[in-house]
Amino acid sequence: MKKNFVLDTNVLLHDPNSMLSFEENNVIIPIYVIEEVDNFKKDLSELGRNARQVSRILDGLRTGGRLVDGVPITDSNGGTLRVAFATRDLPPEYALSSHSADNRILSSALEVQEKDADVPLVFISKDINLRIRAAALGLTVMDYDVERTDIAELYSGVADLTVDAAVIAELYEKGEVQAPQLDEGEVLSPNSFAVLQGSDGKGSAIVRIPPNDGKMRLVKGNGPTVWGIRPRNKEQHFAFELLLDDNVQLVTLVGQAGTGKTLLALAAGLQKSAEEQVYQKMLVSRPVFPLGRDIGFLPGDINEKLRPWMQPVHDNLELLLSLSSRDKKDGRSSDELFFMDMINIEPLTYIRGRSIPRQFMLIDEAQNLTPHEVKTIITRAGDDTKIVLTGDPYQIDNPYVDATNNGLVHVVRRFRGDSVAGHVTLTKGERSELAERAAQLL
Repeated sequence: MKKNFVLDTNVLLHDPNSMLSFEENNVIIPIYVIEEVDNFKKDLSELGRNARQVSRILDGLRTGGRLVDGVPITDSNGGTLRVAFATRDLPPEYALSSHSADNRILSSALEVQEKDADVPLVFISKDINLRIRAAALGLTVMDYDVERTDIAELYSGVADLTVDAAVIAELYEKGEVQAPQLDEGEVLSPNSFAVLQGSDGKGSAIVRIPPNDGKMRLVKGNGPTVWGIRPRNKEQHFAFELLLDDNVQLVTLVGQAGTGKTLLALAAGLQKSAEEQVYQKMLVSRPVFPLGRDIGFLPGDINEKLRPWMQPVHDNLELLLSLSSRDKKDGRSSDELFFMDMINIEPLTYIRGRSIPRQFMLIDEAQNLTPHEVKTIITRAGDDTKIVLTGDPYQIDNPYVDATNNGLVHVVRRFRGDSVAGHVTLTKGERSELAERAAQLL
């Protein structure tokens, strides 16, 4: 049975293609939503670009008929889109004078529900408070999210397997074995890792699953030393395996504060660009979202403006450079790497339209990016470019995403099983005992 889906402004600004995503159902956009979208069309931000895309899509659909009567949505199996008007105001007890646009949007949804009483109606909004108000008016409400992933169920990149003791013996003898047959629905993704335990309780091994050959290869030793950094646990070892493999063009590292995500990525990037010269240089960036109240305008050029946001990167670089207090007093700092053009800061604001070949790109705090922003960044990669995304889905400052639908989680989910990508979830904090306890208890 068809349904009527009434979309709020923030849904269209979050995903302009959302109006095309309801298959054979009826999509209804209150005219007041279009008015609100129009207010963003001149913005140079992601919201402005989305607003302009909404207008282009609606203008294209308009050629198929009168929007007020409903027009067919291409390739939707019978779905339609129409623009709705409200002919009356909300009841005074439900109308908030400071939210006149929201009032008219809700009134439009109520009128559609009354006129099409035989067709179930769902009001879609990403505004929690507006969903509460709509539910209080008797509307069925939903958040808009095409794909949501429970963060507790996010793919970790590491599996635990029990195998015959003979398999472990063969693995140590030959260095690789055929991957075992798993239960139906379970797969070992390319560039993932597995911890093997012998079925007799004796013997264990750590393996990596290379792409496309159905085998498991033994991971030997405790990991490499990269710019003075050695992995302190198996997940950090796995991270270095992916970061230092030139065939893995996209790496995602997820973990709570203090697990070493940024430090490992910086060390690997410097090794590959400055030492081995596999890449021309290293580019580092992170989304600009303040924690707490913003301090306002920052003077200086781009690098000076970005310095406060990039300070965590500078802290990690000083650790990699092993700068002592004496060195710092003598004027040495992580800025040396920037002066020597080993590392560049890349403002994400200006990345659209660029093509970036032979670079090692690190995007820190990627959990603050939307799926569309992440797509924009990854599609900038030119030949022989490697992109590393790091972040903690539990520490999100962007009000438009959450732990289940941010760009970092979206990439982990979509690239699972792809031969060019690898992922590791880091679980053990290594910054300090206090930082580890705080991450667990607070």
